[in-house]
Amino acid sequence: MYTIGQIAEKFDLSISTIRYYDKEGLLPNIKRKNGIRQFDDQDLEVFLVIECLKKSGMQIKEIKQFLLWVDEGNSTLNKRLEMFKNQKQKVLNQIKELESTLNLINYKCWYYGEAVKQGTDENLKTLPVLSMPKEIQNYYKKAHKI
Repeated sequence: MYTIGQIAEKFDLSISTIRYYDKEGLLPNIKRKNGIRQFDDQDLEVFLVIECLKKSGMQIKEIKQFLLWVDEGNSTLNKRLEMFKNQKQKVLNQIKELESTLNLINYKCWYYGEAVKQGTDENLKTLPVLSMPKEIQNYYKKAHKI
């Protein structure tokens, strides 16, 4: 069994966040001894899924619906599968956006690194893409969707 403090530490959550999850009905099967929450290995899996779904952008009410489907049993397997397929696509889209963001950041790191070396960015403002190092050209093209 785990205490609320151990769960908070393990998942890098505040104790108040765990209490909020409980209040919102995300943890309906928590055991209590003398009013103190006690968590087992099955609860660890629930926290892992909750945190995964939160990080993927899912809202608490949607996570609660998923957990209700779990409690309903096998009749909701298709709903759960579709939900995870949808979240997977959302995460893939987020990754694509972040890759584009990272490309622009990489380009700007090079740009401003060169500007610092030269003491100005005047020459860089009109520098043709093909005059940049190949790696930087790739960052630029991907960031600008060329």
